[in-house]
Amino acid sequence: MAQLGDGLNQAVQKAFTRPIPKSAGAQMRYLVKQDKSTKAAAAALGITQRTVERYVKDQIKKPRPELADRIEREVKKRWQPQIRAKAKKAAATTGGIVVDTRARFGSTAAPGTTDDGRLRHLTVALPPEFAGRLFGAQEAGATEQQLRDIAAEGLQEIYFKDRGRRAGGLLVEFTDIDHIEFDLQRRVRRVRLGLRCD
Repeated sequence: MAQLGDGLNQAVQKAFTRPIPKSAGAQMRYLVKQDKSTKAAAAALGITQRTVERYVKDQIKKPRPELADRIEREVKKRWQPQIRAKAKKAAATTGGIVVDTRARFGSTAAPGTTDDGRLRHLTVALPPEFAGRLFGAQEAGATEQQLRDIAAEGLQEIYFKDRGRRAGGLLVEFTDIDHIEFDLQRRVRRVRLGLRCD
């Protein structure tokens, strides 16, 4: 499950200024317009060109749940590209990104390695450098593990090492993620850096 990739997409979608089209027909017409043909839209969705044409003409109105999810996901990928780009640029240059995660973390330090069994709940504002790295890696086709490594490095530097003020040789990695969310909202500066242990 692409938790971090999905989380980054959802964070950017919060910047949308208008909702995506509601009906399957409207969503399909939007995809066809963006992809320039019914054939390209069909390829993106993994369905036949004829099926796409029937949705476009409102001959089919209610897709099965799995297809409805795919259609919505593909529409969101293309929706308001300028707003999406602007949100990513702002996060990478000035705003940063907030990571809210409930996860287990493994660490390596001078005495050895630890795999702490308890879940930690962290809400941490990462600086623009890490937002830029996350979005850059995602756009370059990074794997879920590569995105995890960047996020873990950000948490390591900002939270665990306190920007170089402690735990100099510490290396942190996600060993298990129960939940992760990202936020690009202008609330970044108001988020409390904190740790809650469960």
